[in-house]
Amino acid sequence: MRAVLAWKETIRDQCVYDLAFKPDGSQLIIAAGLRVLVYDVADGAIIQPLKGHKDIVYCVAYAKDGKRFASGSADKSIIIWTSKLEGILKYTHNDSIQCVAYNPVTHQLASCSTGDFGLWSPEQKSVNKHKVSSKITCCGWTNDGQYLALGMMNGVVSIRNKNGEEKVKIERPGGSSSPIWSIAWNPSNRWQWSTREYWKGEDYASEQLSMFFDAPYSQRQECRCSHDRGQTNKDEHNDILAVADWGQKLSFYQLSGKQIGKDRTLTYDPCCVSYFSKGEYIVMGGSDKQASLYTKDGVRLGTIGDQNAWVWTCRVKPDSNFVVLGCQDGTIACYQLIFSTVHGLYKDRYAYRDSMTDVIVQHLITEQKVRIKCRELVKKIAIYRNRLAIQLPEKILIYELYSDDSSDMHYRIKEKICRKFECNLLVVCSQHIILCQEKRLQCLSFTSVREKEWVMESLIRYIKVIGGPPGREGLLVGLKNGAILKIFVDNLFPITLMKLSTSVRCLDMSASRNKLAVVDEHNTLLVYDINSEELLFQEPNANSVAWNTQCEDMLCFSGNGYLNIKASNFPVHQQKMQGFMVGYNGSKIFCLHVYSMSAVEVPQSAPMYQYLEKKMFKEAYQIACLGVTDSDWRDLATEALEGLDFDTAKKAFIRIRDLRYLELINSIEERKKRGENDNELFLADVYAYQGKFHEAAKLYKRTGHESRALSMYTDLRMFEYAKEFIGATDPKNSRILMTKQADWAKSSKEPRAAAEMYLSAGEHLKAIDIIGEHGWEDMLIDIARKLDKAEREPLAKCAFYFERLKHHGYASETYSKMGDLQALVQLHVETQHWEEAFSLVEKHPQFKNHVYVPYAQWLAENDRFEEAQKAFHKAGRQNEAVKVLEQLTQNAVVENRFNDAGYYYWMLSMQCLDIARDQRDEMLKKFERFQHLAELYHVYRSIQRYTDEPFSSHMPETLFNICRFLLNNLTKDIPPGISKVNTLYALAKQSRRLGAYKLARYSYEKLQELHIPSRFQESIELGSLTIRSKPFHDSEQLPLSFALKCMMCYRCSTNNPLLNNQGSVCINCRQPFIYSASSYEVLPLVQFYLEEGISDEDAVSLIDLEVPHTDQRDHVTSLRCVTALRSCLDCEDPFTAKMSFEQGGSTFVPVKVSRSVLRSMSRRDVLIKRWPRPLKWEYFRSLLPDVSITMCPTCFKMFHSEDYELLVLQHNCCPYCRRPIDEPN
Repeated sequence: MRAVLAWKETIRDQCVYDLAFKPDGSQLIIAAGLRVLVYDVADGAIIQPLKGHKDIVYCVAYAKDGKRFASGSADKSIIIWTSKLEGILKYTHNDSIQCVAYNPVTHQLASCSTGDFGLWSPEQKSVNKHKVSSKITCCGWTNDGQYLALGMMNGVVSIRNKNGEEKVKIERPGGSSSPIWSIAWNPSNRWQWSTREYWKGEDYASEQLSMFFDAPYSQRQECRCSHDRGQTNKDEHNDILAVADWGQKLSFYQLSGKQIGKDRTLTYDPCCVSYFSKGEYIVMGGSDKQASLYTKDGVRLGTIGDQNAWVWTCRVKPDSNFVVLGCQDGTIACYQLIFSTVHGLYKDRYAYRDSMTDVIVQHLITEQKVRIKCRELVKKIAIYRNRLAIQLPEKILIYELYSDDSSDMHYRIKEKICRKFECNLLVVCSQHIILCQEKRLQCLSFTSVREKEWVMESLIRYIKVIGGPPGREGLLVGLKNGAILKIFVDNLFPITLMKLSTSVRCLDMSASRNKLAVVDEHNTLLVYDINSEELLFQEPNANSVAWNTQCEDMLCFSGNGYLNIKASNFPVHQQKMQGFMVGYNGSKIFCLHVYSMSAVEVPQSAPMYQYLEKKMFKEAYQIACLGVTDSDWRDLATEALEGLDFDTAKKAFIRIRDLRYLELINSIEERKKRGENDNELFLADVYAYQGKFHEAAKLYKRTGHESRALSMYTDLRMFEYAKEFIGATDPKNSRILMTKQADWAKSSKEPRAAAEMYLSAGEHLKAIDIIGEHGWEDMLIDIARKLDKAEREPLAKCAFYFERLKHHGYASETYSKMGDLQALVQLHVETQHWEEAFSLVEKHPQFKNHVYVPYAQWLAENDRFEEAQKAFHKAGRQNEAVKVLEQLTQNAVVENRFNDAGYYYWMLSMQCLDIARDQRDEMLKKFERFQHLAELYHVYRSIQRYTDEPFSSHMPETLFNICRFLLNNLTKDIPPGISKVNTLYALAKQSRRLGAYKLARYSYEKLQELHIPSRFQESIELGSLTIRSKPFHDSEQLPLSFALKCMMCYRCSTNNPLLNNQGSVCINCRQPFIYSASSYEVLPLVQFYLEEGISDEDAVSLIDLEVPHTDQRDHVTSLRCVTALRSCLDCEDPFTAKMSFEQGGSTFVPVKVSRSVLRSMSRRDVLIKRWPRPLKWEYFRSLLPDVSITMCPTCFKMFHSEDYELLVLQHNCCPYCRRPIDEPN
């Protein structure tokens, strides 16, 4: 730092007590004598003296907005002046005015006198005054205008709010013996005092920095890096108050009154303290008759200017480095402070001085920074590899990196050389420091031992470490007389490289140590070959030069606002650049502009293209590796590829990740390995990839590869060029071309044109695909009808699209044309055109399964399960048919549809009978079981309706018979869904109604043994009680005919009990009863069997041969005559004789008839159940021919003819098997 006097004025016989700058820095207001003087800051010329005070003016202050200023005088008055130098207001205090200060935000004026202070603002009509206990000497507002600090004669600093109330009181140790003479608030809110902090530069607000602190006086012996951010109380204000007292102390306080650091001892009585605009420096003056510059934390940096009297006031011009002093003898002096750059550079590490006492080391590549706080003025900086040397006024500090990591930024102190040195230049090596003082170079170890000294013949202008082993580094030295020397730190004898005729300004040596670049005092760049001392070239307008550390033949130099890059012997490439070039590493150029160093990324495009013009691809690749744009890489790769330098091209394409060209290069390399060496063919492939199609086609034709040219044109849809290329004499290629053109039309969304082209090229399948996808029916029909039936694949494709387009007629026509009956059947099935499918099956039975199985599935999906079962049956899918029936039956039982359950069980039995031809024994058992279950569920339906519904269509006698039949047949396990409670309940009620009291009482007793549902509980309990009032025998009103019909066996005439534990058989002869399937009365039928050797056909023919005989049954009019009838018939009817049996036998003896007996039977008296095989036919003889009995020819259930006719009229089908009445047998 040095101070240059800008101007100086003297006011005779007057003391300059105070001065103030207009905020824009254009005017200076001075309090001197009885007047306020206004000066022009630029040249120190007085603009106008202002009169208005009657006594000495002690203080002046300018408002922050620049519209007015105030002056205070010993005449106890305050005058407000406008910026046009006109007085507009005046008010007074009771004592002389000592100081004034404007609020920087609200423009409120604080005026302080000996005994009080006042607060005035333009909005107020009066001045608010507040008494104080001591004389006020100085005052100042905080940056936010919230608080006012008052410095007093008794050594107290009082901090007041805007209303004048005291908030903080700071009592200095010296008391009244150390009056506060000057105070100032730091205008910046950023304060760095802590030993560990987080620092952000203005241009690097988001970077993480490490901070260093060296305790120079005792506490620490090494500087450590802290990555922790500074911990500050967010609720604490950042305002810092500097306090200077006449105890010769400088102190700093927070707004809370807490002192920051220790007192700084001064050697004089301070009269004024003033901050720079950004708060980075402090200017102080006083009894030592000079103004001094300090850091913001009180470290003295140097003298600004010596005077002949006390410096009573000093101020810094806003936003500048100009300082104005006012002295007791009337001197006004304006100085400009010039801060020189102290820095050092080694490769990508740059160290520079900041705030005069700090050193910042910046990594120019990663942009990391560390701050080293030295607490003293930094005079010189040197950096080399892992070493950093910092010269302070009384010592030199040597730092080293913690590790050898190239990105490590942690420094620690290695050595301290506690001596004062005077030098022009400072250089550090691995084990030494080099001090340069004019002609002398001294080499000192880190322990301050001088090991070597060199004295030059001329002044040293430039020195640089050029590397070498530790302890044996080489120095490049340039002298004023033009000599250029190389010195090794372990060698006393310098080596003269060459001598120029002019002074050396800048030097650098190439990486291989073969070339030397020099900038002389005429700004001329000279490049020499060191070995031959031959001048290789020279360039004008250079102020600095540097070789590229990664490329031997590249250097750059700066001058006249331009950056110049030179490669080999090619012309210089220029581009604009501000600043001073100091280093060149790869594509990074390190530029020093004003005080900041930056790494500028410079694409090496220009030198690369210079090499490309000479077809020097490998050299161009080396330049590109330093840093070029992607487009430059592509140009390099393309040029190398066209030059058939595949190795360089491959590397360049890898850089830009162009897989397409890399595949091309790999394919060419593979072909070369296989022995291909036709460079013209390789070049043709390259041209094709680059889009130079015509050139590629010419080369293909020249090398005899016309097919490749054709493929290229067609792949690119350049069909016109392809036609020109092949001509009109090649029909095969023309057809191929037409097909490819159609492919292109398809991909370019012109399907109709593509289809027509495919048809022209004979590609019917592709044409049909396009037509079908777009639904062009007319074209599809036309193609299908034109195609020959032998072209099955195109026709099948047509039929497929007809199906998709729902044109089943055209699809059927196409399949018929093809003769593909199976596909035709499948079409009818898929479209559910069952009639057409059935008609086709009639003609071609081999497709029976293909129709009936899907038909059955379709019926099942549409809840037509019975039809589905029949369809499965027709298709021969017995398992599926049975499965459907079983599911239907189970559902019917679960849903209490017992009539349906009976029907489904009957169908299951018939299904099992059909299957029994293959699986006889197992299926016959199932047949009998399902027949039995079918009858039980059929019967139970009537009982369930009677118990669950309010009305019943059955007569009481019918319900009575149904209940008896069901209970007689429930001798074993009860089937699911059938309730014995319901059956007994219905039987009990009907028995009581008909007068069968014994059976009713028995039913109620049985009900008591069962779990009775709640809905029947009351009725059954009531019936159980009331039945006790009835006699133990049946009612005499019970009709005899009804009783006989209920109980009599028609074979042995035995009256059976109403309930029979042995089942539905006679207790005497064991003859099974035959029931009517509607009223469940016992029919007058007796089953008989054929003797051995009589076939069913013989039996039927014998029965049909009816023998005439006298009918003696006309007189039988009632069941009371059954016994008499039998006695009459015994003598004439052979069948009656066969019905006899041995009384008391426990086994059933069937009635077996011979041929003569069969011949004697009447056809109308015999009923035959003609079961399909493997079952045998069953034969029944009616003993009461007058009782008309009808048998269903399908289910073989027997009915009273009247009942059957009535039920058929109601349901139009058999009530049991549901056979439609009009269906043939």
